Amino acid sequence: MNAAHPKSFVITLGLLTAVAALTVDLSLPAIPVMVDALATTLPRSQQIVGVFMIGMACGQIPAGLAGDRLGRLPIMYVGMTIFALAATVAATAGSIELLLAARFVQGIGAAAAIVLSRAIVRDIASGKDAARLMSLMTMIFTAAPVIAPTIGALLVAQWGWRAPFIVIAACGFLMILGIRANLVETHVPAGNEHPARQLVSSFREFFSHRQSIFGLLMIVLPPAGFMSIIAVSAAMTVEIYGFTIKQYGLIFACAGIAILIGSAVNRWLVTRFSQLQLIGLGAGLIFSASAQLAVIAYLDTAPFWWVWFNVCLFMFTIAILMSNSMVVALDPLPRIAGVASSIIGTIQNLVGASGALLAAIIYDGTVRNAVIIMAAVGLLVACVFLLRPLIAPGDLVHHPDELARD
Repeated sequence: MNAAHPKSFVITLGLLTAVAALTVDLSLPAIPVMVDALATTLPRSQQIVGVFMIGMACGQIPAGLAGDRLGRLPIMYVGMTIFALAATVAATAGSIELLLAARFVQGIGAAAAIVLSRAIVRDIASGKDAARLMSLMTMIFTAAPVIAPTIGALLVAQWGWRAPFIVIAACGFLMILGIRANLVETHVPAGNEHPARQLVSSFREFFSHRQSIFGLLMIVLPPAGFMSIIAVSAAMTVEIYGFTIKQYGLIFACAGIAILIGSAVNRWLVTRFSQLQLIGLGAGLIFSASAQLAVIAYLDTAPFWWVWFNVCLFMFTIAILMSNSMVVALDPLPRIAGVASSIIGTIQNLVGASGALLAAIIYDGTVRNAVIIMAAVGLLVACVFLLRPLIAPGDLVHHPDELARD
């Protein structure tokens, strides 16, 4: 496949990576209304986020392996069909138990879209070209959490709690049509080996490349930081700093906009600098944000603008770090890009969920406990980068000659 890819192709990949964020963020405003409608409790209703993420974590390894064995598009179709049908069940559920079960299955279906979108990028691009594609996909992906909660709130206010779930189901069916219209198969199936042996050998190959391990660490650590602040951001801004819920929505949108800006900047930078240089830039910026957050945690007090500036700087850095680190991690693995992407995604989900859970557990109404996890994670990311000569010594390798061909 040529280096120049149709816009519809790239946009479709970006929208597929945004499926999870759209599913979570669009449904958030429905949670309080569901309590009375389904005769349940608020904590039980809030589980629609957690069970979806668990389903997505469970679905990634099977989706990646199947994508390597059978091709990207068949598994993408299966995954999005499962997603759309489960979303339809969720939209019509008459009990919280059925809704939660449907959300779990939705997560399994969504896993295929996310894992195989990244694998397709590795199939068709390497190095700088792959980084540019990843950056553009990140920009599309980031738009979802910026606008989805507002749209979800309008839908709930106008048509009730089921409306966001109906829209999610409709998006699932539309994405199936988008796959058919805009994507092409990019991988030659490799299913001669027994599935279990192929999975084991794929894991062994992934972890035999020290460059992939370095990229993995740089990708999976930051989510623990930003998921921790997402988990407690509403409580921090409303309870500690006295903002209203409406103001919080605008404040939270700033973090999403920071990622959008970071993605746009990264798309410009990748044509001028190497992936390792850009990862170094990201590590330096995340160190700056995290060091200041560590000072704020030590002081246990700070003006809100200082806290949120550093949160947004952390988010800005995410777009640079994760796009380039994903390329670095996948570049040595053109033949097992599906499983490699699923390994990264599964660990990323688990680490991010752990950060959010830990933040919720330790939050006690203080600024210190609101920002301490993000501060620690950012400093750890900077340390991993400094240890790169030990983790992955030598020059980074690329395989631009091992791409999908027309």
